[in-house]
Amino acid sequence: MADGKVSESDAVNRLIDIIESHNSAEDDSSESSGAPYPQDLRSVLVTSVLNLEQLDIDLYRGTHHWVPRTQRLFGGQIIGQALVAAAKSVSDDLYAHSLHCYFVRAGDPKVPVLYQVDRTRDGRSFTVRSVKAIQHGQPILICQASFQLLQPSPLQHQFPMPVVPQPEDLPTVEEIIQRYLSKPDLTESAKQGLNKLLATEVPIEVKPVSPAQFYRHVSGQPRRLFWARARGHIGEGNMKLHCCVAAYVSDFALLGTVLLPYPKYKARFTASLDHAMWFHSTFRSDEWMLYECDSPWAGSSRGLAQGRLWRRDGVLAASCSQEGVLRVKPVPENSKL
Repeated sequence: MADGKVSESDAVNRLIDIIESHNSAEDDSSESSGAPYPQDLRSVLVTSVLNLEQLDIDLYRGTHHWVPRTQRLFGGQIIGQALVAAAKSVSDDLYAHSLHCYFVRAGDPKVPVLYQVDRTRDGRSFTVRSVKAIQHGQPILICQASFQLLQPSPLQHQFPMPVVPQPEDLPTVEEIIQRYLSKPDLTESAKQGLNKLLATEVPIEVKPVSPAQFYRHVSGQPRRLFWARARGHIGEGNMKLHCCVAAYVSDFALLGTVLLPYPKYKARFTASLDHAMWFHSTFRSDEWMLYECDSPWAGSSRGLAQGRLWRRDGVLAASCSQEGVLRVKPVPENSKL
C-alpha cells in the first residue's frame, strides 16, 4: 500500500464500515434528485423513528428502525428521540436552540428505550428540560435541552458557507456502491457486503462532495463535506420536528472525520462519548443541507469532531460538536477482502 492511498479492497471495506457502522451510543466505560419528495411519501423518521409512544406524563417509549452492524443503537436515534420527548413538554412558541448529551451506557437494540423528562426550568425567555434515556432500569443517555422564545436582535453574523458542487451534480451513496459493484475484479465477499448495504433502509440520503476523501481512499485533512437530507416528506411548519431530525442526522459520519489523516489505520473500536448541538436558523431537514465536518484535535484514544449544517441558500442552520473514543489498528500491507 503506497503512502497516502489505500488498496481497492480497503476502499470497499471502508465504504462498508462508514455506511453501516455509524457511531453508536456506547461510552468507553462499558466499552437522486434534488427535487422535494411527494407529500404522500412520509419520512420514516417521522412515522417511525421519532414517533414516540406516551406512557404517562413526561414518560415516553421509542422503538428502533435501523440498527448498525455493530449491533449497538445509533447515537443519532437516541439524541433525536430524547429531543422529541423534551419538545413535547414545552409550549408551541418555544423552539430548541441547544442540547447537550452524554452517552453513559451501551444501547440494547433488542428492547425499546424509555425517555423520562424532567421539567428543570420554565423561564420567560428560556426553558430547560432534562431527559434520561433508560434501558433495563439504567440510563444510557443523559440529555439537557434548552428552548427559547424567539427574539429579534441587531447582532447577526456567521461564517461563509463553503463553495461546493450542488447535490444535483453529485452521486448518492447508492450510486457509488453500484459503481463498485460494476468492477469486474471485485471479490465475492465485497459484492456480498455491498449488496447488503443496498438492502439496508437507512433513513438518511447522502451525497459526498468528494467520495474519494469521504471514504478515506486518500489521506488528507480531517475534513469532509456531504449533502444530506431525511428520506421522505416532512413538510413545513413544524420546526421542532425538523430540529429533532437534524439531531438524528448530525451523528452521521461525524466522528469518523478524525480518521481521515490516517489511511494506514482502521478503527478497531469507536464510540460517542458526548454530543452537543446548537440550532441557529429555521430549515427543512427533508431538503438538502450541506454537512461540513472537521476535527481540530485527536489524542489519548479520543477525538473531537465539529459539524456545521448549511442551508442551500448559504444560511448556517445548526452547529454541533462531538467527542468519542477511537481505538485503531494498522491496516495490513496488501490487505485483501
